Amino acid sequence: GAANVAAGQDVAVARPGSVMPDGTKLKKAKLRGVASEGMILAEDELAIGSDHDGIMVLGDLLPGVELTLGGALAEVLPIATEVLELEVTPNRPDCLGVYGVARELHAATGASLAPPPWGEDPGSSGPLDGASIAVECPDLCPRFTARVFHDVTIAPSPPWLKARLMAAGQRPINNVVDITNYAMLLTGQPLHAFDLDRVADRRLVVRRAHAGEQVQTLDGQTRTLDTEMVVIEDGEGPTSIAGLMGGARSEVQPETTSVLMEVATWHGPAIHRASWALGLRSEASSRFEKGLQPEQCLHAQAVAAQLMIELCGATVAPGTIDIGGEGPPPRTIPLREARVQEVLGVPIPRARQAQILQALDFATAETSGGLNTAETPDGLDVTVPPLRRDDVTREIDLIEEVARIDGLEKLPATLPKRRDAYGLLTPAQRLHRRAIDVLVGRGLYEAVGWTFIAPSLADRLRLPAADERRRPVVIENPLSEEHSQLRTLLLGSLLDVARRNVAHGEPNLPLFEHGTVFRWHDTTLHEHRSLAVLLAGKISRATWSAPDPPAADFFAAKGLLEALADALRVPDLAFAPEAEPFLHPGRSARVSLGDDPIGWLGELHPLVAQSWELSGAACFEIDLDRLVAHAARPDYVDLIGYPPLRQDIAVVLPEDVSAAQVLDTVRGAAGRLLSDVRVFDVYSGPQVGEGRRSLALALAFRAPDRTLSDEEVTPVRAKIVAALGDLGGELRG
Repeated sequence: GAANVAAGQDVAVARPGSVMPDGTKLKKAKLRGVASEGMILAEDELAIGSDHDGIMVLGDLLPGVELTLGGALAEVLPIATEVLELEVTPNRPDCLGVYGVARELHAATGASLAPPPWGEDPGSSGPLDGASIAVECPDLCPRFTARVFHDVTIAPSPPWLKARLMAAGQRPINNVVDITNYAMLLTGQPLHAFDLDRVADRRLVVRRAHAGEQVQTLDGQTRTLDTEMVVIEDGEGPTSIAGLMGGARSEVQPETTSVLMEVATWHGPAIHRASWALGLRSEASSRFEKGLQPEQCLHAQAVAAQLMIELCGATVAPGTIDIGGEGPPPRTIPLREARVQEVLGVPIPRARQAQILQALDFATAETSGGLNTAETPDGLDVTVPPLRRDDVTREIDLIEEVARIDGLEKLPATLPKRRDAYGLLTPAQRLHRRAIDVLVGRGLYEAVGWTFIAPSLADRLRLPAADERRRPVVIENPLSEEHSQLRTLLLGSLLDVARRNVAHGEPNLPLFEHGTVFRWHDTTLHEHRSLAVLLAGKISRATWSAPDPPAADFFAAKGLLEALADALRVPDLAFAPEAEPFLHPGRSARVSLGDDPIGWLGELHPLVAQSWELSGAACFEIDLDRLVAHAARPDYVDLIGYPPLRQDIAVVLPEDVSAAQVLDTVRGAAGRLLSDVRVFDVYSGPQVGEGRRSLALALAFRAPDRTLSDEEVTPVRAKIVAALGDLGGELRG
């Protein structure tokens, strides 16, 4: 199907069984009724170029190369078989070029390092005739360099250059544009080639953009600029957006014969801002925004000049336009050998330090005087190379360089040297951990859910839109719609965990979670630690003696909450009927400490349980921070020397008087002799009358220094009965 197939050509062929770069395995096939024993290849099929208009004719691509029929294609074509993908941290833009990475490998492995590819520069310094440059914003353009090349021949790049660009993710275009991309990948410094004959007046001006100014970039888009962006213009207007992308008007064309090669340094934060404002990311902007150094400009110019001569047959015009010049003089930092050992915890010989730093292009010398000598005579004076100017500014930065190359795995594990730092938990942290230990000790499993929730969760929990307590906390830049709000309660994530486990055949789930929840208080966002428990299915596993354990209900959850409060030594909790929208209206309660509500308790609403495919569950959630704030300090008393005096009473009260009110009244009336009181029976029926009920109370009286007698307890009991009478109660029987 290729138009350029002719007899007598030397071509690249893939036989049946060959595996192509995209993973396709060739096999015999019949095309137009003819058996095919292989495929003649185009550039793009080998991933060494983008041309698919015709097959590769090896005699044209590789002039002068002796070809052996049936030989391996990899022996004559530069096919990239190994590609390294690196993630370079923002503080190391010097490693955004291949030579910078090679230097790191040289330091880390001891492998030899070739001389810098910019070591030989065919260009020259001095005035440049035929073009002029003006920089009106030196704060945004610290250095601008330009060279002119004549007698340029625009043509496809040779296979080796195409192959390397393709392997690095670049699309080959023509030899001049490919040279700019190759030089950038090698040195880390972006370049841009102008067609000099299409630059009006052969003059470029670097300036801030005007508000609302528009430029058409190489991608065909017209972009509107503001005054914080920089443009490069000629006599007819802007030709490119500085540091981001060139313009369409002055780009290199097939008929180009003269090229102006621009290499500049741009202010990193300004490039970063412009890139985000315009929604325009490029290979150049990703490098400039991290902060390149002015010295890199001539590195790239030297590499580009070599390749322009070799691949384009160009002639370099004498002179180089250089506005701004190199950066500030190199910084010299003292490195104390004793300080290295103090920070790392292990000695590293000074000779080894010097070896590492020199391999990373730092210059070192034995300390000759100054502050370093006054403190310790055995140190180094280290001169920072220009490409590391912004990253290495202090002695501790040099110590980091030494440590990472010598091997972080060699450093011993030590505690930091800090006085008066014992690493103890605060009282609140200890109580938080005790609460978790209590639940784990009773067989519950801890779950960890997302802090982010979906907006649909409120509807699934039947929360009304007007509920100010749980007004949605919307994130401005969410990762996704499913994680676009902050949670206002923990129940949602516990229900998700329960549904997942039930779906996998585990219906009995005692779960808990503790974590941060968020609430609006007027216009202020408040966050606190909450603790939630979900009991689904049976409250215990089946045994021979109890083959059908009871299902989790309100009282199972209430008992667990009370056990938790006892373990934290929190005064008696109060429970009052109050239904949350997601709880069963007749089997739920508000949990309070005195007049301070701290959470809720109850069985799950049937519709909510159905939404999560559960048969039912009991749950509670409390503000853990406020719960532990009410915890009492341990107060140890003698419980063995003098036994308690126990008495039971039954009192008939109106039904609207809660058990918590009764217990508080008894404690207040009895004073210090009452050591314990609890409700052990409830009766409602005709014997006590309509609208009333009987509570049976177990009382325990104890004195720390003697055994109490009935005569001592009788007046206390009388006070209790009188106080209950104020609640409308009377003794029964």
